[in-house]
Amino acid sequence: MTAAVLSIGTELTRGELTNSNASWLSEQLTALGCEVCEHVSVPDDLDRIGAALKRLAAEHRWIVATGGLGPTTDDLTAEAVARVAGVERVRHEPSLRMIERRFAAVGREMSPSNAKQADLPEGADPLENPVGTAPGFAVTIGDCRAWFLPGVPHEMKRLFGDHVQPAVSRGVERDTHQVHLRTFGLPESKVGELLEGVEARFEGLTLGYRASFPEIEVKLLARAESEAAAQAVAREAEEEVRRRLGDAVFGSGEERYPAYVGHVLRDRGLTIALAESCTGGIVGSLITDVPGSSEYMLLSAVTYSNAAKTEVLGVSGEVLRGHGAVSSEVAAAMADGARRLADSDLAVSITGIAGPGGGTESKPVGTVFIGVARRGRETVTQVHALGGDRWRIRRLSAYLALRELVRAAKAS
Repeated sequence: MTAAVLSIGTELTRGELTNSNASWLSEQLTALGCEVCEHVSVPDDLDRIGAALKRLAAEHRWIVATGGLGPTTDDLTAEAVARVAGVERVRHEPSLRMIERRFAAVGREMSPSNAKQADLPEGADPLENPVGTAPGFAVTIGDCRAWFLPGVPHEMKRLFGDHVQPAVSRGVERDTHQVHLRTFGLPESKVGELLEGVEARFEGLTLGYRASFPEIEVKLLARAESEAAAQAVAREAEEEVRRRLGDAVFGSGEERYPAYVGHVLRDRGLTIALAESCTGGIVGSLITDVPGSSEYMLLSAVTYSNAAKTEVLGVSGEVLRGHGAVSSEVAAAMADGARRLADSDLAVSITGIAGPGGGTESKPVGTVFIGVARRGRETVTQVHALGGDRWRIRRLSAYLALRELVRAAKAS
């Protein structure tokens, strides 16, 4: 059965806001067994919203729409749906009371404009929003069931899970199964080359790729005569993909690389310290974005200047003068200093030239040194010659440092 995602908002059509909701919704609907055929974005305009709704409802079994449910004059979704359905908008008192309670909970009085959010198309099924002030709603247009959700991502995701997912699950005759594998360490082109021929080997299998630099996600969607048969195809194909990509595959599902690093450290009971220069704290941010990272993360020192490297980490002035801040010797001293300060099991350091200026013939932009110190072991360093702009160099450097933590942890 086919589905469409409708995104409502002038900020989307003008490019002022990245439409992450549509991507997320498509993934969720595909995982439920839907064939998502369209992403449509329309501005906050009654006629354009209505025209899009009429066309999509005539062509698809389901529509999931986001946006335009707020209290301002440009939030027109409910009015547009009412026009398409040929009904009036009526105030839904339970929704109004819910909005009032949301404001009272934070010690604020509800503005009169917020009452508009409780004005729903007559006959619509309201969707309670426990995490925001905009109730969603669902209507049936011909043979199409359409859900209208807030545009705020965390609210949209909550209402989708509470209301859309159960309804679609009941209405889909499942004949698909999808596996998501996450990789790091290979460029997208190389991943594609290594997986050449996999689709032809497994009937009903489609491979998809999504780059979220520097991670690459490989999606295996199998379609067969039943969900069980599709799952069997997907799992067999997964084994082949893992074999071809080797240790570049670090996980599956939604887990990102920093969370994987955390699992490795936690499982081995190891603690870490960080010393960053050119990355300016990116590694520390990636690690502490993961809940529970306090179990293994002891110290993060951003020592951007030479003085900080000396005063905080104990890197000697002689080493800095003799080899330069971007060098194997300084990377080693930074890692040693961080490990000593924190008394951690492991420490990793980064020093490099992220650009766009600052490079030399011997050390061009993109030269990055990573040091790894381990309790009771000799400190080691490595050098990388990275390409791209400043953002890409810094982000890839941070991920390479994370990879070295994994390798050191597994070798401990």
